[in-house]
Amino acid sequence: MLKKTISKNALLYPFLMLSAMWGGYFLQLHGFFESCSGAIIPLVPEGMKGIFFSPLLHGNFEHLLGNSIPIAVLMFLLFQFYPEISKKIFFMGWILSGLLVWLLPPIDIMTGDSMYLCIIGASGIVYVLAFFLFFSGVFRWNVKFLTISLIVVLYYGSLVWGMLPEELFSKLNEPSRISWQSHLAGAVVGSIMAFLFRKTGEKKKKFIWQFPNYYNEKDDLLWQQYKENHPEDFMEMPQKKKDDIWEYLDEIRRKQ
Repeated sequence: MLKKTISKNALLYPFLMLSAMWGGYFLQLHGFFESCSGAIIPLVPEGMKGIFFSPLLHGNFEHLLGNSIPIAVLMFLLFQFYPEISKKIFFMGWILSGLLVWLLPPIDIMTGDSMYLCIIGASGIVYVLAFFLFFSGVFRWNVKFLTISLIVVLYYGSLVWGMLPEELFSKLNEPSRISWQSHLAGAVVGSIMAFLFRKTGEKKKKFIWQFPNYYNEKDDLLWQQYKENHPEDFMEMPQKKKDDIWEYLDEIRRKQ
């Protein structure tokens, strides 16, 4: 039963992504990708390689675990319900969100000072997937996809606050290590792709009652069965003989 209802890719691709993330963290623990190696460094040419590698790297175990669960859930929803475009959305979202993060000026929003940032983590992809799944359901206005949108809002609606610097909400003794730039870039890219791909993939189903004059007696199985079981109700009635006006001519004359 599960084989018929759950897509193979909906299980395979989340597993591969999680394996790559945990493998990347294992390499970090053993001295690989030290310092800013593999990270996105905005507007620094050497930091462009982070577009490809940064989602696989994390600052600590909590950071890795915090991204692993939503990555698994959102990738499952993407590959299960958008099989025709899932690979495009995932890989384009990965590259475009990373590129946008690299292009954003690394400026401290509170002081206006320029900073040297090293951005790692898969949270940008999390935002790509969450915003794509939400807005795709809205743009398509399809019951099934709207249900997915509601699930995303229910469990990940609070992600919207992550698109803003943490300093706006609380006073910190040191600069926040939460990459709001990745979150903002992922949200923008996911929303745009939801709009651009809104007509791609599974089409919106239109039920028969949504068409004007949809009723057809031949399609009504209950009516057809009734006609078969009660033929006497559909026998032709004896026709009344047509009146002949000339037969009432004398009667008409008398009334005048």
